[in-house]
Amino acid sequence: MTRNILAPLTLGLVLLFLIGPFIIIVAASFSAGETLAFPPQGFSFKWIAKVFTVESFRQSFGTSLFLAIGGTMAALILGIPAAYAMSRYRLPGAETVRFMVSLPIVVPGIVVGLALLRYFVIPAGVPILLALFLAHTALILPYAVRVVSASLANLRSDMEEAAVILGASRIGAFVRVVLPNIRGGILAAFILGFVTSFNQVPVSLFLSGPGVRTLPIDMLGYMEIVFDPSVAALSSLLAFLSIGIVLLAERFLGFSRYV
Repeated sequence: MTRNILAPLTLGLVLLFLIGPFIIIVAASFSAGETLAFPPQGFSFKWIAKVFTVESFRQSFGTSLFLAIGGTMAALILGIPAAYAMSRYRLPGAETVRFMVSLPIVVPGIVVGLALLRYFVIPAGVPILLALFLAHTALILPYAVRVVSASLANLRSDMEEAAVILGASRIGAFVRVVLPNIRGGILAAFILGFVTSFNQVPVSLFLSGPGVRTLPIDMLGYMEIVFDPSVAALSSLLAFLSIGIVLLAERFLGFSRYV
């Protein structure tokens, strides 16, 4: 009897711990007050509307969107062939390559950002936007390689060999047989890379410059000057955007059928 009571209670507490901050932020974003507070002071949509009127938010959102989409696509272009080569062939030094690819996950982001700024951006004079793009691509690459490698591990290699025996070239077999069968993994890697890049703070903090700031960095800077619920409203919109992307992927691309 005690176990029957403790199990749902524990689950409820865990869910409250995970979802509680999100509920507080959403509630604060609809506050009618002039400062960020909980419980909210009345109910109003004015802070949701204000988000779209702040010029810096619009510019930084465009920058973050470009980096998230462009960096993820670049990471997939590099990661898919790398994952395929390491999964299908016994290459010398494959473990070293796999370790090197995983370094951006192991090394703290603040160390990566400082190292890129000190030893890459400043000495070479690399433009800020290009440095951000390369940094986000490098951060997303491990996720692309790992997720695609997992999909390739579940794909029987004899399907590809059968296509080659029937007359297809290696590239043709890869395009017509391998890619369609791992599209679920590619989609998962894209969503994971997009969210990781869009919410990236430590690396972007070091590599941001005049006129080039990602949305999370712009939100941090905004909160240093203004303490109103508009940042909570923007955070709520971004959270619902992420949820919407996952739901659309599930609804129209049949995500669960391919993973």
